Amino acid sequence: MALHDLHGQSTPGVRFAHAISTLADPVAAMEDIVTALAGFGQIDLLTIFVSAHHADEAAQIVAQIVEALSPAVSLGVTADAVIAGSQEYERTPGIAVLAGSLPGVTVHPFATPTLDYGRLAGGSSDQRLRELVGINVNLRTMLFFADPFSVPMNQLLPALNRIRDSRRDGKPAGAIVGGLASGGAKAGQNVLLVNGRVLHRGFVGVSLSGPVRVDTVVSQGCRPIGENMIITKAKANVIYELGGRPAMDVLKDLLDSLGMNDRKLLRKGLFVGRVVSEYKDHYGRGDYLIRNVAGVNPKTKIIAVQDLVRAGQTVRFHIRDAQTAQEDLELLLDAQKLYTRPAGVLLISCTGRGRNLFETSHHDAQTIEHAFALEEPGEEAAKFGSVLDTGQTGVPMAGFFAAGEIGPVGENSYLHGHSACAVIFREA
Repeated sequence: MALHDLHGQSTPGVRFAHAISTLADPVAAMEDIVTALAGFGQIDLLTIFVSAHHADEAAQIVAQIVEALSPAVSLGVTADAVIAGSQEYERTPGIAVLAGSLPGVTVHPFATPTLDYGRLAGGSSDQRLRELVGINVNLRTMLFFADPFSVPMNQLLPALNRIRDSRRDGKPAGAIVGGLASGGAKAGQNVLLVNGRVLHRGFVGVSLSGPVRVDTVVSQGCRPIGENMIITKAKANVIYELGGRPAMDVLKDLLDSLGMNDRKLLRKGLFVGRVVSEYKDHYGRGDYLIRNVAGVNPKTKIIAVQDLVRAGQTVRFHIRDAQTAQEDLELLLDAQKLYTRPAGVLLISCTGRGRNLFETSHHDAQTIEHAFALEEPGEEAAKFGSVLDTGQTGVPMAGFFAAGEIGPVGENSYLHGHSACAVIFREA
C-alpha cells in the first residue's frame, strides 16, 4: 500500500512540507512523492533521503522527483533508514522528502568528490574552501552530508569551523549541521546528490543565508556520573592524570561509589564529556562534548579516549541508556518551546538509536512531534466525549539515520555518535 503524506505550514513566509513513500517499487515510490507535493508551490530547497533498499536507483529517483517538482536546489543522500513526520522507517524501503519555501533566502549548493584535506591549514586553501561552501557573514546554517569512507572529518570539520565569519556579537555565523551517509557498507556504495550531480565519495551540502532563523538541538543522550575533574597530564588521546592522581585510580574510586543500576549501564560503554568552554561557573548537559573511552591500561593506569585531550581541560565521566537519551532530548526541546512554532524540522539520528536503543519505535521523531504539537483549543478540551482529529498537529519533518551526526556543541560543530540532531527552521 502506498504511504504518502503532505504536511505543510500555511504561513506566508518560510514554510515546509514533508512526504514519504514506503513502496518497494522505485518508480511508484517516486510518483507517490511527486503526487504528495504537487500542491506545495515553489520549492527553494528539496532534501531527499533514500533508504539503502533503493540505493541502486537513487540517482534516477532523485532526478525524476526533481524534474517533476522543479526545486531551485535539491540535495540528497542514501541512508540505512529514513524519517518522515512522526515515523521512523527502519528496516523497510523508504523515500522521505522535506520541501522548503524560503523567500529571500540565498541557497548555495556545493559538492566535491575530492579535496586535498592534508592542506586545510589556512591561507589560500581557506579561501578556496570558503568559496566552495558559500561562507558569508549572513550565514544561518550549513547543511552538510558526507561519505564516511572518503572524508576525514577530523580534518575537514575544524577547517569549516575556522573559516566562518563573525557576527556582530563576535560569535561565528551559522552552525554546521548534517550527517554521514549510512546507505553503504563499504567505499563506493553511498550516494550523494546535489542539483543533479551524483557522487559516491566526498561531500555535498547547501549554505543558507538571509532571512530565516535556524536553531539546532544536539542530544548526545548521556548522563554525567561523578564530579568534574581537571586533566593534569595528557598526551594526544591519552589521559595520564586527573586532579594530580593516576587516571585509573580516579576511575576506580568512581566505579566503587556507583549504585547497582549505574554499574549495569557501564556494560554499554563509558564516556568522557569534555567541557567545550571553560568560561562558565556551571556546566549543563549541552556544555560537554561526549567521547567514547577507547581503552584503559591497569598497569600504566592510563585512559585512552576518542578525542585529543590536553592538560587543563575539564572533563567528567558519563553513561548512556534509553531513559537518559529520552530525558536529554526532552529537556533540550523544552528550551525550544520558548520560541515560535517551527516551520519545519530536519532530523538526523544515529543508526545506533531507533529500535537499537529504545524499546518503542519512532522515539526521536515522536518526541519532537509531541514537543511542537498544536495544543487542543480550550473550548474543545472542556467538552465531554472524544474530539475528532481532522488533521496532523506536528510540524513538517523529515530526515535520516546517519553513520555519524554533525552538530554544534558551544560555538563549534563536531562529529557525534549515538546522538539526535534536529535542525529547526523558523521565520527570521
